[in-house]
Amino acid sequence: MKLIFEYEESITGHLPDSSDDDSHSLGDLPRELIRKELPLPNVSEIDVIRHYSNMSRKNFGVDIGFYPLGSCTMKYNPKINEDIAKLEGFMQLHPLSHQSCIQGSLQLMWELGEYFKKITGMDAFSLQPAAGSQSELLGVMIAKAYFKEKKEKRTKIIIPDSAHGTNPATAAMCKFETITVKSDSRGNMDINEFKELLEEDIALVMLTNPNTLGLFEEKVLEISDLAHRNGSLMYCDGANMNALLGITRPADQGFDLIHLNLHKTFSTPHGGGGPGAGALGVKTHLSDFLPLPRVVNDGKNFALDYDRRRSVGMTRYCYGNFGMLVRAYAYIRSWGNELRKISEHAILNANYLCSLLKEDFELPYDRRCAHEFVLSSRKLGQKSALNIAKRIMDYGFHPPTIYFPLIVPEALMIEPTETESKETLDEFATALRKIAKELKENPDFVKGAPYTRSVERLDEVIAARRPNLRWNAHTGLEEEDGKKMPGINEREDRRQK
Repeated sequence: MKLIFEYEESITGHLPDSSDDDSHSLGDLPRELIRKELPLPNVSEIDVIRHYSNMSRKNFGVDIGFYPLGSCTMKYNPKINEDIAKLEGFMQLHPLSHQSCIQGSLQLMWELGEYFKKITGMDAFSLQPAAGSQSELLGVMIAKAYFKEKKEKRTKIIIPDSAHGTNPATAAMCKFETITVKSDSRGNMDINEFKELLEEDIALVMLTNPNTLGLFEEKVLEISDLAHRNGSLMYCDGANMNALLGITRPADQGFDLIHLNLHKTFSTPHGGGGPGAGALGVKTHLSDFLPLPRVVNDGKNFALDYDRRRSVGMTRYCYGNFGMLVRAYAYIRSWGNELRKISEHAILNANYLCSLLKEDFELPYDRRCAHEFVLSSRKLGQKSALNIAKRIMDYGFHPPTIYFPLIVPEALMIEPTETESKETLDEFATALRKIAKELKENPDFVKGAPYTRSVERLDEVIAARRPNLRWNAHTGLEEEDGKKMPGINEREDRRQK
């Protein structure tokens, strides 16, 4: 496929002919402001439309196919959410509108916070964070402010070895030391090691529940009790809340704080469909530390409260990514009292798919999973997880998460979500079993995959450290350290040959 810069058409009339006297078209524009050349592609409108339409077809998204990316909850984003968010009263809302003019929007934010409180058992919520990771940062900042006010010097945070990478990263950003606890033979945080490491300087215990192995922490109540007796706070990484809706509440498990990823559990778009949105819920003893302003309801009107002096401050300008809040609100309202079915179907799909695959792959922790599960392909050879991820694209599926969590060798982390049909799960399982057979009978063939994509398999280290993103108008190639790097077309030509 051509790059847009490779088009050069003579009939568009978009660019002036350098042979013409340009005085008639440039008017009184000073000579020093006139460009000698204009390095833009000379392309007609129809070719621009065709170019980007064809390019979009090379992309992959949940609207195109199955996206079993573990720990990411790549569920379908219902289009009714988009329709609601596009209502003029929401879409054209100015962030500095007078409060009397935005009562409906304030009501939506207040009610969304109330829904989150019912779902999680927390006592107060902030909708301000722009992502789950920023919400997590806010939670740790609140914990730090809480202990500072109590004049307690607590410098450490406990996390399990299966934790998301944001947990130790957030701890480090807030100047805490991370203490890692190993997992036991059932995939739980080892309770005995936890007891040994729980000391007076522990500020937080950060748990993901269900954890990144897709397993519910069986000792969560005991862990919470021990932490609270120690004066420590319990933090729930709510990335996997899609397994808990209407079934159990994090507050009932003993957590003091939880962040929610609205792009996961509550179906707002991921990545390029964003921007993102997070929400942080806390118990009463931490509520005054939440960012300002906060939406309040006096029974007659909704208002923005700026007067809480213990707040850690604003995490994002104005009130959060409002369009994403509207989408999450629409999603919750559309499910109503049947919200529990989301998690029930997600758990059912994950356990069904796991049952189809566990004979062909290794299941490190053989117990009933929650919304996702982790297989190991180590019996199929080194780098087999990577090879499977590349090969599965030839079958029309997005690869699962690989090599995470780090405690599982050759990990394949699969999360089907509740939105997939049995037929899709059966097709995906069949494809993975075929690839497992291919790895046994013809491993070199699998190592060369993918074969049906626009770009062949890349050297991932070079792709990450020296991405080929620049266009050289003279050679069509990027130059790096005096060497010409192959462009997209050269790689595609090699693949076709």
